[in-house]
Amino acid sequence: MGTPAEKSKQVEEKNWIPQPFQKAAEILAKDAVSKFIKRGLVIGLGSGPMAAAIVREMKNVAEKDTLSFISSSFQIKLEAERSGLLIVDEEMMPKIDVVFDGADEVDSEYHMIKGGGGALFREKIIHSAAKKIVIAAESKKFVQSFTWPVPIEVHPFAAHIVKKLLEADYSGVPTIRMLNERYPYVTENGNFVFDTSFDFKQHSHIEMLEKDLKNIAGVIQVGLFSHIADVYYKAKEDGTFELISTR
Repeated sequence: MGTPAEKSKQVEEKNWIPQPFQKAAEILAKDAVSKFIKRGLVIGLGSGPMAAAIVREMKNVAEKDTLSFISSSFQIKLEAERSGLLIVDEEMMPKIDVVFDGADEVDSEYHMIKGGGGALFREKIIHSAAKKIVIAAESKKFVQSFTWPVPIEVHPFAAHIVKKLLEADYSGVPTIRMLNERYPYVTENGNFVFDTSFDFKQHSHIEMLEKDLKNIAGVIQVGLFSHIADVYYKAKEDGTFELISTR
């Protein structure tokens, strides 16, 4: 049954996943672990409620003690530690076998917008190092064309000039991410985030837009992920999921 404190903790963790998708999250997490986890792997951990569900499922893996994990953020690191997973440092980065991650939006070409949690810089590094990328997200996040603003991590020294360039050169509408106390949100790397709306009818070439934005002096990283993942789990409100393989 568990103590009241244990029950409260379980509810708190489960409620990170939107209620209509909780059942789908449980079954897709089991499927992902059974398909992609084997003894001795180095595993990258992204972010998002579905990725967190997969992390929690890994505590049930018989070979758990042989696995090593690299986390993209403090939040997912805490989730992994609660599941008894071994967190290792970035020296193991070149050996990442698979990364499990979420997405804020996935378009019809399977490009992604990521960075709603602020970890886009480290997530992109982990993606670039991984042999296989597995994405899990709610069905409502799969769209024909992007509607979300794109998170852009910017060095504080460059904030004003980057804002002007986004507006003038890309017709972007950048809004600095703020905390409830009306202070700017600061990433784990010490930078600001501009959540920037674009007209994706005008900027339909996602790979080019990602590259151009990244080349602006002062931009640390861009929340456009044009590199296509190997597998997408689409969680549905009826408790099922769709598995989409792109390789």
